[in-house]
Amino acid sequence: MIGLHSLCAVMFTVGFALREYSSYHYLDQGNALIIYIMSQVFINICPPLLELSNYHVLGRMFSYLPHLAPIPPSRVLGIFGALMGLVEALNSLGVAFSSNPKGNEQTLGKALTLVALSIQLCVILSFLTMATIFHRRCSKAPIPRQRGVPTLMFTLYISMVLILIRCIYRMVEHAGNSTVNLDSPKELQSLSPIYLYEWYFYVFEAALMLLNSWLWNVWHPGRFLPQDSTVFLGTDGQTEWADPSKKQAGLAQVGYMVMQWLTFGLWGQFFGPQTRANAELGKEDSGDRV
Repeated sequence: MIGLHSLCAVMFTVGFALREYSSYHYLDQGNALIIYIMSQVFINICPPLLELSNYHVLGRMFSYLPHLAPIPPSRVLGIFGALMGLVEALNSLGVAFSSNPKGNEQTLGKALTLVALSIQLCVILSFLTMATIFHRRCSKAPIPRQRGVPTLMFTLYISMVLILIRCIYRMVEHAGNSTVNLDSPKELQSLSPIYLYEWYFYVFEAALMLLNSWLWNVWHPGRFLPQDSTVFLGTDGQTEWADPSKKQAGLAQVGYMVMQWLTFGLWGQFFGPQTRANAELGKEDSGDRV
């Protein structure tokens, strides 16, 4: 799911392009409002997807070091993916409603967006707590630094903090006066400064998400984790083993990954390959030596 970064890059590009276009064609009575709403939706649905990609990275780390994972590796993406699916649904509806100044659903849209951001904030804090527990266990285990665990963990921390700052910014934005009435110049002037001044958006939205994408391009997980997701590290911290119970045929693997993408990781909770319990605990006698 690290490919979500590429997908989000495309959606961010479309969103910013539409935002730029609407800033110069705001008097177009036919399409200006629709283009603006679409730009807001494209821009706002990306951060939760980037967050979901971080959950996948942590799940892969749990799978590589299953004997140190605080929860079963196979459950990470399912739990957090389900919550992100809920956040995305609420966020998309909230942004679409609140971005329409001519509709009567701005209050509903604001409420939906705040609920989505609140859930996202709680999920981020839960994630950081779980990641910290895992990191502490890794620091006490005989794992060489060459395995890249510290680098990946600190990259995850920085990425999640960037998304957290962006989440707080959005909560402050929608908690203030954000009801737009185009027929009243006085009401427009009383809007939250975050709405009135564009630099807030450039600093706390665009710059933070650009920095997050740059971060993962430099410290890509593929540099530190094995390409084969069935490989895990033994308790000795040196020997790698492969769990044969996770093996899937090529076409089946492609179909499985597609369904994982479409269901935010829920597919694997019900129809994923069964993994033996001793392999989940990282016991060497459960797999084949790599």
